[in-house]
Amino acid sequence: MKYWLAGICLIFVFVLAGCGDSNNDAASISDIPDEPEKETVTSKFENSAGESIETLIDNNFYLLDVVSGERSGNANVYATRLYTVEELIELFKQTEGPDEISEKKNGQQIIIYDDVFITVKPSEEDSDVTLIEVADRTFVRENYSPNYLNTFFTFALLNSLFGNNWSQSRMNTCQNGGCYGGYTSANRTNDGGSGGVSRGNSNYRGGGPSAGK
Repeated sequence: MKYWLAGICLIFVFVLAGCGDSNNDAASISDIPDEPEKETVTSKFENSAGESIETLIDNNFYLLDVVSGERSGNANVYATRLYTVEELIELFKQTEGPDEISEKKNGQQIIIYDDVFITVKPSEEDSDVTLIEVADRTFVRENYSPNYLNTFFTFALLNSLFGNNWSQSRMNTCQNGGCYGGYTSANRTNDGGSGGVSRGNSNYRGGGPSAGK
């Protein structure tokens, strides 16, 4: 009788473990659902009437993943097949003028709206897919590598945004690892990163803490 009960318990444990694993599947661009017509989405942006750029992105593009920093803040990563990097940057600019906009570097570009950093880049998995990473200022300040951001903006500008000694302070921190260098789907892990939490609330899912140092 004891052996029979032990066997049932063991099976139950395996079933629960399997269910938990299914929630930790890596986000994949294959999950992108059928999207509306490009003209429909463009029209929604053009006729947004005061909606924030964050809300428009969230309402019109597929949320692929969420990155939670080791310190604080978060970044949402969206994916679309409708637009190229250049087309999205132009769409965002026409919808709401950004505070800052970088040059295009390494295939990607960053625009800044008040407390939001938006990085637009092609997916490493499929060049026909464009990724949109929307990170709040707290996440950027507390988690990003200054050398990564310096690819797009001067240290003088970054220090003015985050504090006079931010770049040097972050560099000192990054010497010990733990700095984020942007979302990288090719390096995404199935266990959700450190802590093994589920998809949609992962720790540095994608690039990993040391990416872009």
